[in-house]
Amino acid sequence: MSESNRFLKKIVKNEAMRNDPKEIYGWRVFLLACSACFGAASFGWDSGVIGGVIKLDTFIEDYKLGDIQSVTSANLQANIVSVLQAGCFVGALAAYPLADLLGRKWCLVYASVFTLAGVILQAAGSGHLEPLYIGRFVAGLGVGVSSVVNPIYVTENAPRAIRGLLTGMYQLFIVTGSLIAFWTNFGAQLHLHGATKYIVPLAVQGLPALFLFSLMLMCNESPRYLARKDRWEEAKAVLRRLRQLPDDHPYLQEEFQEIADQLEQERRLMGDATFWSLQKEMWTVKSNRNRGLLSIALMVFQQLTGTNAINVYAPTIFTNLGIKGTANSLLGTGVYGIVKVVACSIFLLFMADSLGRRRSLIVSAMGQSFCMFYIGIYVRVAPPQDDQPVPVAGYFALAFIFVFAAFFQFGWGPACWILVSEIPTARLRPLNVALAAATQWLFNFVVARTLPLMLATLGYKGYGTYFIYGSFGVIMLIFVFFFVPETKGVSLEHMGQLFGEEPIESKLDGENEKKPTAVEIPDTSSRSQRV
Repeated sequence: MSESNRFLKKIVKNEAMRNDPKEIYGWRVFLLACSACFGAASFGWDSGVIGGVIKLDTFIEDYKLGDIQSVTSANLQANIVSVLQAGCFVGALAAYPLADLLGRKWCLVYASVFTLAGVILQAAGSGHLEPLYIGRFVAGLGVGVSSVVNPIYVTENAPRAIRGLLTGMYQLFIVTGSLIAFWTNFGAQLHLHGATKYIVPLAVQGLPALFLFSLMLMCNESPRYLARKDRWEEAKAVLRRLRQLPDDHPYLQEEFQEIADQLEQERRLMGDATFWSLQKEMWTVKSNRNRGLLSIALMVFQQLTGTNAINVYAPTIFTNLGIKGTANSLLGTGVYGIVKVVACSIFLLFMADSLGRRRSLIVSAMGQSFCMFYIGIYVRVAPPQDDQPVPVAGYFALAFIFVFAAFFQFGWGPACWILVSEIPTARLRPLNVALAAATQWLFNFVVARTLPLMLATLGYKGYGTYFIYGSFGVIMLIFVFFFVPETKGVSLEHMGQLFGEEPIESKLDGENEKKPTAVEIPDTSSRSQRV
């Protein structure tokens, strides 16, 4: 057994890891997941860059933002930040038909092109708001498509035992991109001069999109997508290469049979996958409807934690809590980014496929609520004064910003993306994830657009903002306790059983006693051949 397999067996504690062959955990699936997740890094990088850039004196002067403390300036900052989320919302909705029309792989390739084009426009704005707005919207289209297709692609390629780890890498790449962006801003503030202070950070955020474009050209298409398109030989070849198993291995035959069985069941029940038939299948079949509504609710709550607003406006929040000077607030933001990356790594390695999704969400909601309530109480009762040093309670409040970030990464950050991409049926996965991602971007837009105004209007230093986010955390905890099932170690083809469906094999005519060891693969002429 290789060192990597020994390590996985130590950190991943589920039945699938104990029973499945060790060969399936090869380097290919990890490289594939990392390649696709550069689409997530684009969003994290942008969020980290723009939050620091709008605080720079040269940017404020060149783009004529005016008094940074005024409500008018807060509105302008919010517009600059939130136009990306608007593009992401449109891109996420467009990804639903595109993921089936073009395939998972090529959707990610084309998304990277849009992101790169948008980055170029932002960097070339030269003090003009129009190209900045257009560039952020165009980049948002690419990021929005990636946000849908990335988790689908990784989920459909990942072995079931480590699906949470690999799919959750989407969130890890978001926070890693954000971390690099934070420190890029800090370095630019210290070492660059004039307009280059913001042009360089805006330009280098195109690197993740460049990596996504280059690496995805070398990756395979999803085997489950190929099967849906009746390209069975290609699907079998890709699955064999990913799992590194021979054609006659029982595990490979069983996984391929499950893919075929689920597709056969869905086609018998609902017929061909037209737009309206998929809508009917999503909203009239109770188990599918419940999965769709659960995915939407998870993404609403993920944004109502306030985490992405804090990511973007972290320098402003650190200033409100008593950190003085742009450089110091950017330094605090950089440390905040380190905490997020470390916490997300711990979750993916030790919690996602061992502690599970459900318990992680509960623990995460409890911790986030406590942190937000403490910060709100501090800012309300003993607010920081401009001419006074930060008190001890203030340092605790600053520390709780970091603790909040850690708790978010322990659950509500990565776990939501894992759940929304693994619980749908194969035919409905693009639609389900597109709805979830579009919801995420819509509420991301709302939160990013409203946070500057909340900080400016909800009490001194915006203390009411923290009470609102803390209250949402309590609601989230209750929601998870009653409505979210545990999915760790469950194969994609058996997710329906968690939502009240009968097992796949009991629904297939003549196949309710045991599964066949071979699968009938239809070709384009409706004949069958055995593999």
